[in-house]
Amino acid sequence: MSICDQRCIIITGAGGGLGRAYALAFAAEGAQVVVNDIRPDAAASVAAEVIAAGGQAIANSGDITSMAGAQAIVDAALAAFGEVHVLVNNAGILRDRMFLSLSEEDWDAVMRVHLKGHFCLANVLGRRWRDAKKAGTPVDHPRIINTSSGAGLQGSIGQSNYVAAKAGIAGLTLVQAAELARYGITVNCLAPAARTTMTEGAMPEMVKKPDSGFDVWDPLNVASIVVWLGSPLSADVTGRCFEAKGGELSIGDGWRTGHIVDHGARWNPADLGPVVARLIANGVPPQKVYGT
Repeated sequence: MSICDQRCIIITGAGGGLGRAYALAFAAEGAQVVVNDIRPDAAASVAAEVIAAGGQAIANSGDITSMAGAQAIVDAALAAFGEVHVLVNNAGILRDRMFLSLSEEDWDAVMRVHLKGHFCLANVLGRRWRDAKKAGTPVDHPRIINTSSGAGLQGSIGQSNYVAAKAGIAGLTLVQAAELARYGITVNCLAPAARTTMTEGAMPEMVKKPDSGFDVWDPLNVASIVVWLGSPLSADVTGRCFEAKGGELSIGDGWRTGHIVDHGARWNPADLGPVVARLIANGVPPQKVYGT
């Protein structure tokens, strides 16, 4: 039996790129897919592609950035497939500029789609899954899969709004995982590297499809870990951030308390220079910010 047989998956931003790859990969493992994208034609095209390959899918263009929109997306999924088992928060946008050139709208738009977009559907579904658990009729292996980014984990020049949103999503994942575990809900996030509209715009030569051999940047490479995380097989894994590119897979190791120097009393500010130097010397050097 396929690992996601008859599991209903909502995938946001699924009209192309990574979301499309996730939809195809989940359907290949027996899942029922809700292809959500703000572009109705793109959502319909991917849903048709899934169905043509023998899978089950519906297209949906509901608004992920409002609670009412999120509820309508869930209602459409329930009407079509009876239950929702997995949420893949994938939708995103870019408004790249150097920090001092950002407008308020550049900042707000990225926060709205990424951070609020991650909040609304997860909140609606999380409450549904919690209530089912309390009523003694738990949903089978509920999953939330969020999307962070290497930029959110390490920083990226010219993307401070995107970086802040993606770092926020990584932090959100940790809290969701801790709070929702009691209801049997696992929450993980992904920092994917693949050929998408966004990466083709930012680094076209790097992500270009090769003439032959393994296509490292094919979004379907990343889909493998997403499908596994959405399956019952991942029941013991929560609160993790997976980095995936081509055949590479790793787990991001986030902020943690480093070496401690305890003075046993209040520090004199003038004395802190050597102390800070010692702390830095005893710490693990951070990864470089992308673009530096």
